[in-house]
Amino acid sequence: MSNNNGQNKINGNKEEEKQIISRPPIVVVLGHIDHGKTSLLDYIRKTNVTQKESGGITQRIGAYEAEYQNKKITFIDTPGHESFSVMRSRGTEIADIAILVIAADEGVKSQTKEVISIIKEKNIPFIVAINKIDKPQANPEKVKRELAKENILVESMGGEVPCVETSAKTGKGVNDLLDLIQIMAEIQGLTGSLNKPGQGVVLESYLDSKKGPTATLIIRDGVLKMGDIIATPGTLGKVRLLKDFQGNDILQAIPSQPCFMLGFEKIPQVGKQFQTFSNMEEARSFIQNNQTETSTPQELEPNNHINNSENKKSMNLILKLDFMGSKEAIEDILNKLPSDKVNLNIVNIGIGDISESDIKLAEATHAKIIGFRVKTSPVISQLAKQKSITVLTFDILYNLYKGIYHLMEMALKPKVVEEEIGRLKTLVVFRTEKNRQIIGGKVIQGYVTKGLLVNIIRNDQKIGQGKIISIQKNKKNIEKGQKGEEIGILYEGSTRIQEDDILVFYLKKVEKESLS
Repeated sequence: MSNNNGQNKINGNKEEEKQIISRPPIVVVLGHIDHGKTSLLDYIRKTNVTQKESGGITQRIGAYEAEYQNKKITFIDTPGHESFSVMRSRGTEIADIAILVIAADEGVKSQTKEVISIIKEKNIPFIVAINKIDKPQANPEKVKRELAKENILVESMGGEVPCVETSAKTGKGVNDLLDLIQIMAEIQGLTGSLNKPGQGVVLESYLDSKKGPTATLIIRDGVLKMGDIIATPGTLGKVRLLKDFQGNDILQAIPSQPCFMLGFEKIPQVGKQFQTFSNMEEARSFIQNNQTETSTPQELEPNNHINNSENKKSMNLILKLDFMGSKEAIEDILNKLPSDKVNLNIVNIGIGDISESDIKLAEATHAKIIGFRVKTSPVISQLAKQKSITVLTFDILYNLYKGIYHLMEMALKPKVVEEEIGRLKTLVVFRTEKNRQIIGGKVIQGYVTKGLLVNIIRNDQKIGQGKIISIQKNKKNIEKGQKGEEIGILYEGSTRIQEDDILVFYLKKVEKESLS
């Protein structure tokens, strides 16, 4: 009996070993904005992602699979805009290998340095891809020298960091890059199991108005199957739908595979790990022991005072976003807006398209609704118009920044300023009757014309004001009295002018107050 049990154990181990596979490397592509990260992936995948992105800028993490020499590689494309640093960091948490993309004609920039810091902090193996080598201004050697200043020494300069010169336009060096990725993956010996329950990381999440909470997952180990019960520290669900990165229905996802999943009860927090459980009770117990998330499908934790100052001006905002990950970038943008004159009060942050409940909340709180990469149906747009609710939607962060900046400027009341035109010293008072006087004086600064307003200064103190009805010189009406001229003026006002008073002539101008 014991021999049979031993034989069964041996056979079991052999079966388990058969289920261990060499999994594809997960590669994160990092770099400064517009240095060609997505274009490089475009060439690799022979797809057209760049044109699908608003403004040609990747604004949320995308995960894609490519195949080279009959082997798969999973790529994570991250935004290069400065407001997406948390997304970039999240990408490195998941990845096995990083590609640092640097434009050969621009060199090391601010986000390049930030990425280098992230790579060093995470201690992730990486490859330098000097891209846009086809440009006339390309100077790869200059890029390498700049990298050396950041303590990144590539192999051609005696270091250990692999480096390849690439062109997303011509394809130069792309195969060399893929070869390097596969070599580095083989060195690491990346493996995954096919007989374990699936586990991995939530790469992105959002609320589909028709289908509910949706998540992009990366499987790190095991197999995720249709019907599986999974949970993050903040939510759980049953896998109701699985799709690969191209949108094709699949029955399971294996190690290193990115997939779209429907079935979470709430929007899972991005960057969180998920696990598979035998039943709902186990999943709920896991959440109770690891509860860290506060988000719900409709609401995220609002930061009520993004710009907190003692200024009396304030503006309430309701934010509706496409993805959970966008919240990090939006908050960064809001924190960069001028804060000394207008307070931004975030009433609510939600995921998904703008709805009737958003309009009602905006009406109750006198808030403006700002949408980022979300839609507003004609019915909701009409409702907002009826209730005079401002609804603005944007696809690009910079435009969102400008839009909110403009709203903040509009919240500032215009101020009336006095533009001084000239001054006159009173020499004599010819006549005084009711609220008018005829006086004589000398223009000592600027000029004076009829219709100007006037402040009366006596002993350096303003004692009254009025306006100029007409001007005379040598008993003839004139349009303007210039500096140095002695003129007579007909003044109208309740304050009596005396000899030696200084009359300051001015125009009232309405100026729009600036945020800066």
